Amino acid sequence: MPRIELTAPFSNEEDIKKLHAGDQVFISGTIYTARDAAHQRMVEQIENGDQLPLDLLNQVVYYVGPTPAKPDAVIGSAGPTTSSRMDAFTPTLLNHGLKGMIGKGHRSEEVISSIKENNAVYLAAIGGSGALLSQTIKKVELVAYKDLGTEAIRKLVVQDFPCIVINDSKGRDWYKMSQDMFKKSKGGESQ
Repeated sequence: MPRIELTAPFSNEEDIKKLHAGDQVFISGTIYTARDAAHQRMVEQIENGDQLPLDLLNQVVYYVGPTPAKPDAVIGSAGPTTSSRMDAFTPTLLNHGLKGMIGKGHRSEEVISSIKENNAVYLAAIGGSGALLSQTIKKVELVAYKDLGTEAIRKLVVQDFPCIVINDSKGRDWYKMSQDMFKKSKGGESQ
């Protein structure tokens, strides 16, 4: 499998269109952290006509609540949060320019449809590898919602952050595709 390198923010629409469910990618550049509490607050601000604390255009959000950094580290363990917790808010943020999301687990049909409509992408980071993933994070800066603690929005500078494309801009779903391939390899048997 070829190494696919992406630069965040995802300002090149063609880069997103070329991605296929199942591709392994390495992201370098700037991404933002946000979990459900931050998502809810951003959607409320949008609904109230208030300005968001960051411009979502072409941005990538990592669903993570990092642990505190040790004295000699930039960040603590930074493993992905279950993405379905953000599903109620995701279409609104995609409609406001968000292009990429990183988390773990399945997305709802509504989110997958919105990903397709907005030429966006959902990527998964490997759960349970937060300490290793934190080594790809080179810089951290608090951006907004300090009162949310670990769920505050942070700006991360990453280098070679590893992900797998789960839902591509064509609406394909790697989880479903890989399950189908497994079933076919077993002669159609249910496992």
